[in-house]
Amino acid sequence: MNTEIIKEKLEQALELDECIVKGENGTFQVIAVGSIFADMSRVKKQQAIYGPLTEEIASNAIHALSIKALTPDEWQKQKHFI
Repeated sequence: MNTEIIKEKLEQALELDECIVKGENGTFQVIAVGSIFADMSRVKKQQAIYGPLTEEIASNAIHALSIKALTPDEWQKQKHFI
């Protein structure tokens, strides 16, 4: 499993303004930015990211996933710290 495949799956499944994926060896970090996250709870945001990656998580191709799901406004405020 590589970062480009994860990014592609997320971009195909979700309306994202930006998607950054880092990591290797089954451990990945995702920063997903989109207005779709505006009215979602933290749990719903994580579920939105996990959904397109269910097969990879189930097969253990992804065994650790750190998620930041942000609205464009939140991203503008936080991107300098990430």
